[in-house]
Amino acid sequence: MSQTRRLRRAALPLAAAALLVSTACTSSGDSGSGGAGGDRRLKVALAFPPAQAMSPYGDDAVTLSRLAVVEGLTRLDRNGEARPALAASWKRDGDRAWVFTVREGAVFHDGTKLDAAAAARSLTAAQKASPKPRVLSDTTLTATAEGADTVRITTKDPDPLLPQRLANPSLSILSAAAYGDDGTVDPAGHATGPFTLAKVNGAVSATLERHDAYWGAKAKAPGIDVRFVADGTARANALRTKDVDVAEYVPVSQASLLGDGLVHAFPSARTNGLSLNTGRGVFADPAMRAAAREAVDSAALADGVYEGRADTARGLLGPGVPWASKLRTAPTGRTKAAAPAEVAKTPRIVLATYSNRPELPEAATVVQQQLEKRGFTVKQVVRDYAQMEADALAGKYDAFIQARNTLLDTADPVSYLASDFTCDGSFNISQLCARPVDAAVDKAASLAGTDARHRAEMAAEAAILGTDALVPLVHERFVQGYDETRVRGVALDPMERTLITADTRVG
Repeated sequence: MSQTRRLRRAALPLAAAALLVSTACTSSGDSGSGGAGGDRRLKVALAFPPAQAMSPYGDDAVTLSRLAVVEGLTRLDRNGEARPALAASWKRDGDRAWVFTVREGAVFHDGTKLDAAAAARSLTAAQKASPKPRVLSDTTLTATAEGADTVRITTKDPDPLLPQRLANPSLSILSAAAYGDDGTVDPAGHATGPFTLAKVNGAVSATLERHDAYWGAKAKAPGIDVRFVADGTARANALRTKDVDVAEYVPVSQASLLGDGLVHAFPSARTNGLSLNTGRGVFADPAMRAAAREAVDSAALADGVYEGRADTARGLLGPGVPWASKLRTAPTGRTKAAAPAEVAKTPRIVLATYSNRPELPEAATVVQQQLEKRGFTVKQVVRDYAQMEADALAGKYDAFIQARNTLLDTADPVSYLASDFTCDGSFNISQLCARPVDAAVDKAASLAGTDARHRAEMAAEAAILGTDALVPLVHERFVQGYDETRVRGVALDPMERTLITADTRVG
């Protein structure tokens, strides 16, 4: 075991410890701690503070979904198929149109009633947002209300995945009051889920209350007290000492210390990868990207950093996408790697990652060593994700290590491929713009048949890997923390959209 890991396991950082002591002393959840049967407030530690003031158009939308605040017209079942949510039913009308019937009896957190106009307004606002939500990277939609309970949605091109797309948290339906004249969107008090977002205290905490007028089963917990705790060891210690009931993303280094009763690992669709900046700098040269790819040793990362709780890299899509391995083909169009002597002549590169996932900084250190062994000179930058996202998307780093859920947008990887690797992709950290890639992704997006689309997606994967714009590192396994003897109803979702549900409770 490395000295770094021993030190990381040994102590709780003082700042995080102070935060958790404060949480334990001031949480309103203590007021109901003597109750049973789920009448106590939930205390939850989340890894990622709001990055965009809880805007539904970025990664904060996933936080809102994981806390059961927002809902879309549809939801996804465990197989990734669309099921009714705020839409009771739908049907296709020709190649480019769908008709959705909104659910009767659904009420927003501010007391206004859900209707077709509200649904159309929310979808139109998402389409007009700048930047657009990732889920809309590869499509353009127009939503219009037809009467009180019917919404017609048309797309520029045929979109067989529209029902799955509408389950994305960024396409949640909000009341009219959520939308400001200045273009801002505030979901607090304006969504439809089992819990309403009552207060956000910057990057420190949030308070949620039960939505008693919820159209579905009433939440069993009266509310949720959330603390945003970026330090993974601090989250694990809070779970161990019962300062929190649920801690997301328990660090691998803490899992064995907590024991099986507190940690729950399950397969994921998450691939951790090294994005290389194809737009400028050293890695604008495909030969240098190939050299970086050859330098990376995935097995060393899986065994060392992740202690065997991750799978070695197989491609963009790992074991969490079970059909991918059967259809995978070799990368196409790869450039020969630059020789070490040529690599040694290049300027220093900046390798960046974020601290919210505790394994990533350690992975960055190992990758830095592997790159330096190949001849690169590397400077490492590690900060909180909220402080890095804008710079990463703007291409200000030469290399960026991130953990990406490949099914997060539509439960089908075509949206991930489009948003991360096409010329117009809204989450294109590698700055990739290659016609063969765009053509391959467009083909996959146009296919209605599941088998044909999957084959086309793997052809697109081969084209993307051939550019070396992203070097897959490992495929994660999720580890969520809660005491199974006292906490019930926590969702273990490979697609990461749900964590707390109406059924989650203590007791």
